[in-house]
Amino acid sequence: METKRTVLCGANSYEEKYYFNEEFSGIPQMVKDELKVLCVLFTEECGGILTLEFQPDGTLLLCTRADDYDYLYDEIETGLQIRRIQKEKKTLLESLEMYYRIVFLGEDS
Repeated sequence: METKRTVLCGANSYEEKYYFNEEFSGIPQMVKDELKVLCVLFTEECGGILTLEFQPDGTLLLCTRADDYDYLYDEIETGLQIRRIQKEKKTLLESLEMYYRIVFLGEDS
């Protein structure tokens, strides 16, 4: 059974587009800008598509995928970059999880 995830934002290197889910308009502009830079730089460096998605319990996942014909997409480099982001942006990612749990799931901090 597949669980429904909520997409926060994402970037697509194939269409050269960035997406931000307006359901999260309450997030400060500075954070939105940081997310945009994070996503766009990731897809420029690694290719493919990156989305930041909340699981139903509020856990934030960095999800990547690539088209079958994308021979430049490097899964190893992508994994390394995801781990780097998780380490360097740990505070940001944890804050977003807390925001989601409080605002969307109604949990107490």
